[in-house]
Amino acid sequence: MNRHFGVTAAALATYLCLNPAIAQQGTAAMRQFAELPDWSGVWSMTSNTVFDQATVDPPGGNANTIGTREYPPYNDEWEAKYAENRARDARGEFPDPITTCGTPVGYPRMMNQPGAMEFVLRPEQAWILSEDGPNVMRIYTDGRSHPDPADRWPTFMGESVGHWEGDTLVFETISLRGEGASIVDRTGIVLSDEVRITTRMRLVDDDLLEARFAIDDPQAFEDTWHVVKQFRRHERGDRIIEFACAENNRNPVDAEGRTLTLDAAGNVLDAQ
Repeated sequence: MNRHFGVTAAALATYLCLNPAIAQQGTAAMRQFAELPDWSGVWSMTSNTVFDQATVDPPGGNANTIGTREYPPYNDEWEAKYAENRARDARGEFPDPITTCGTPVGYPRMMNQPGAMEFVLRPEQAWILSEDGPNVMRIYTDGRSHPDPADRWPTFMGESVGHWEGDTLVFETISLRGEGASIVDRTGIVLSDEVRITTRMRLVDDDLLEARFAIDDPQAFEDTWHVVKQFRRHERGDRIIEFACAENNRNPVDAEGRTLTLDAAGNVLDAQ
């Protein structure tokens, strides 16, 4: 045994014996950790990047294919916005905000990325980490409420508080950046900054994680939008690699909103 470690362990044991209240707190904390479900490892979405697989048209359509759409419960004004976004996409003029590398994808799009994900569960917080871009979401499960309106502002990942219902993590996300700053997927779905998302996440079997979203947007929707996504656990031992999309970025967006393609020398291939 390492001598330093042995001395430290002995000192800690003595300290805990002399401070039973501290020892009880430590035992309670370990019990809280033991009660959390096992979401360890690396996970990937089981579908393509169409957010709402239940309403995609055509069936099996891909978000990167022109003409693919979904049916969120938009009101007439926002359905018209969606139609215009799809038309712009067909012309190659619909900008994806994350084309400017380093911009977080936002929520709920973070749960709709092709790259891998990790989940870190603690009694007081849950973290969602994604391979694509600098995406970190913090969900506070320590009993706190959302900050007062004067103390919050729209951000890409929003403000999330939640709790555990058995083995299901339930959390509400507000204060999200909306239209113009974030999209849900590349078919052109956008939300307003008044959106409120309730997410319920649980294991449906040992290696399959399910997320159910109830999305309310009083500015854009006529009803709640319900979406289900699933994630499959990779083989044990897999790891997420570093993602640095700002290096060798060959898809800048020009002033007209067109996503360009550059060659290795920085020349615009689209103009050729």
